[in-house]
Amino acid sequence: MAVQLLGFFLGLLGFVGTLVATLLPHWRSTAYVGSNIITATSYMKGLWMECVWHSTGIYQCELYRSLLALPRDLQAARALMVLSCVTSILASLVSVMGMKCTRFARGSLIKSPLALSGAICFLCAGLLCLVTVSWTTNDVIMDFYDPFLPSGLKYEIGLAVYLGYASACLSLTGGLVLCWSSSGNRSRSSLHMRRHQPSSPPPAFNHIYPPAPLYKPPEALKDNHAPSLCSLNSNGYRLNNYV
Repeated sequence: MAVQLLGFFLGLLGFVGTLVATLLPHWRSTAYVGSNIITATSYMKGLWMECVWHSTGIYQCELYRSLLALPRDLQAARALMVLSCVTSILASLVSVMGMKCTRFARGSLIKSPLALSGAICFLCAGLLCLVTVSWTTNDVIMDFYDPFLPSGLKYEIGLAVYLGYASACLSLTGGLVLCWSSSGNRSRSSLHMRRHQPSSPPPAFNHIYPPAPLYKPPEALKDNHAPSLCSLNSNGYRLNNYV
């Protein structure tokens, strides 16, 4: 139970981190290189908005107005992060129903498969988040080292990307811990059932082969023969008396 609780809380922390990283605009921040070393403004780009920070302390953000006008990599990142959050919610619900500390289906064999399903969902959510932040990191690095790109259009990796890495690691760790605890519970329950299962007796010999009829001598059968209705009578004598 303690191992299951540890895996569940790790996965839950990963879900919270994934949700915060999805909403934050700090996916890309202004790179201070070349003529941008001394600047009065700082630009930040996220999945849903673009923000500007002024040296006077003013912080302004603007949401992306058009979905179809966005780049395809940004649209894919949005979809993957939202899918990761939805998968984490599903994993949390299924894991709660499959944990030993809850009363749902207590004593039933469905407990362990539910916990295992929640663990697999946590693993999928962590992989989705990891793919998204890795993809964004690759794009930022490729643009930063592009010699044909002006220095004013270069960005650095933001804090939300690092938060996404940490959240993905927490979700993957929680899923692995839940998988390990669920597999151990299934093996112990199957072994317990095998030990306490009553052994069936061997099949009886009489059920396989029917018993042989009792032996009776021919003399006894001759005198005890029942008269037949179809026996022939001639002059008051019965034919079966001579047979």
